Amino acid sequence: MGEAPQVKAKAPQKASQYDPTPCYPVLADTVAVGWTEAAGTLPKGTRVLAVDGPAVLDWAAVAAGLRAAFDDRRTPVEFADVRTAVRDWETVRRLTDSEELRDDPDFARLAGGELSDLLDPRALAGLAAPGEIGAGESGPGESGPGESAPGEGGAGDSGPAGGGALRVLLGPGAALADADVLWWADLPKRYAEAAVKRGRGRHLAAPEDEPPTLRRLLYIDWPLLDRHRDQMAGRIDRWIDVTDTAAPASIGGQALRETCRSLATRPFRTRPTFNSTPWGGHWGQETLGHNPDAENTALGYELIAPESGVLLGDDASRCVEVPFQLVVALSPVDVLGPAVHEMFGTSFPVRFDYLDTVGGGNLSVHCHPRPDDMRDVFGWPYTQHETYYLMHAGDHSKVFLGLREGADVEAFHHSAHAADAHGTPFDIERYVQVFPAEAGQLYLVPAGTPHGSGEGNVVLEVSATPYLYSLRFYDWLRRDAADRQRAVHVEHAFRNLDPARSGDAVARELVQRPRPLPSGDGWTEELLGALPAMFFQVHRIAVEPGRTAEQRTDGRFHVLTVVDGQGAVITTAAGHRHSVHYAETLAVPASATSYRVHNQGPEPVRLVKAQVV
Repeated sequence: MGEAPQVKAKAPQKASQYDPTPCYPVLADTVAVGWTEAAGTLPKGTRVLAVDGPAVLDWAAVAAGLRAAFDDRRTPVEFADVRTAVRDWETVRRLTDSEELRDDPDFARLAGGELSDLLDPRALAGLAAPGEIGAGESGPGESGPGESAPGEGGAGDSGPAGGGALRVLLGPGAALADADVLWWADLPKRYAEAAVKRGRGRHLAAPEDEPPTLRRLLYIDWPLLDRHRDQMAGRIDRWIDVTDTAAPASIGGQALRETCRSLATRPFRTRPTFNSTPWGGHWGQETLGHNPDAENTALGYELIAPESGVLLGDDASRCVEVPFQLVVALSPVDVLGPAVHEMFGTSFPVRFDYLDTVGGGNLSVHCHPRPDDMRDVFGWPYTQHETYYLMHAGDHSKVFLGLREGADVEAFHHSAHAADAHGTPFDIERYVQVFPAEAGQLYLVPAGTPHGSGEGNVVLEVSATPYLYSLRFYDWLRRDAADRQRAVHVEHAFRNLDPARSGDAVARELVQRPRPLPSGDGWTEELLGALPAMFFQVHRIAVEPGRTAEQRTDGRFHVLTVVDGQGAVITTAAGHRHSVHYAETLAVPASATSYRVHNQGPEPVRLVKAQVV
């Protein structure tokens, strides 16, 4: 597979304080568990209940759970499947595909427009009031995705509303119908991605027999549904986390909004997630104790706005997960700050994640789209500038970065194409520079720069938020789980290659030495890296035992990760306190205005800090 052999993860080397399930109390409500408890909150006199949510959700299981709950309460109920109100599939594809990437196997342009564009308004109105419009209906149980059997729970009953029956509209876009009450049934995105990888689930507005693909999930379904959810956030009467379809956790809509707005004024963490890949290592398992039974802990999502979630509840056993992006959408100025909100809207523009290759293999050598291509071809308004902070470096590990002086780009292109098309290996170091992996060093990776981490490293990737556009030049002829050579993207990669990132300029401009910033008694701050082309900077704060570093947000959010030492206590001007331990990442909203970083441990602590400039 072109990488070190996989090894079974060991127990953590020392007791880790890393918390994989940080939780925050729900304001003015408690977390309800089960469909029956959720059904009990429905106001008397409700005629039409809309239950909206992501396309890949197991809507048959939702229907079955609600059917049983309302049967227990002796409430007559009729179900209507909103997925029957979509436009024809050819029209949907025409509205969501781009000409440039129509036949691309891996990438699609981020879907524009609104979810309502994919629905037939007359058909949708007919589902909410069939007696008035004369539209038919079909139950979600007749064509539900996921693992529930068709018709489970009797969800496929049909007929016009009457006799005081509660009418329940289920599926993506239900909130667009005329309903008395709106519930949002959510599934954290990591579950949706896993389902599609197993060949399960159904795409937004797609026919039942259309096979699911990650391409459509990531670039079409998610952008449309995220915008729709954020637009409906102020109307949601109940938020339901359907991670467990048999016993979902839920909170009231007002509590959801109040809790999210409270978080926007204080430091908080998102729920971390580690994914496995063919090149993955075992640092996350051995050092943090995370996912010990997984194949590896290659990708650690500490804070990636499009996918990260926040856990609300008193503890992880009884909580709901809400999207981090929803917290931002409800209070963008508080979270981002006025200037960043003006620049980026409600997009949280910085992400923190781990690349773990300890006991694994080299990452692919790849680049990210340059600004024009990112905007015009892929549809994202800002590009994917990155930095690599080396938290751990192997004894002989490398970082691939930039072109060699005088590299023959045409020969590089030919070699990359031969590797992709014919499985012909080549020496990437003929074309791409390598640097010794140095713990504590920051490597800057502006868009268009070829780069990759070598085996044996732990990279804290501090980057712009776009995260789905790794354009691979070469992936070591690595095989995937189906024993196919992993995809590379030769034409995309070379179209975006920046030849200016080559030779001595790479070491001079992209491997910068720390520069001191104003500091205080017992603490220092350094600027680790900045470039005119990049809208964010990376700093490092070092605090001696028992000392405190003073920080100001100056109207812009900060993101912190402890990279050395046991941890620190963050205290804001308003008195909000939050502990942050080794390898944990903390978001500090702009509205915090100022905060103190206190080292209560017996050894020095260092934190990486990112901020928009």
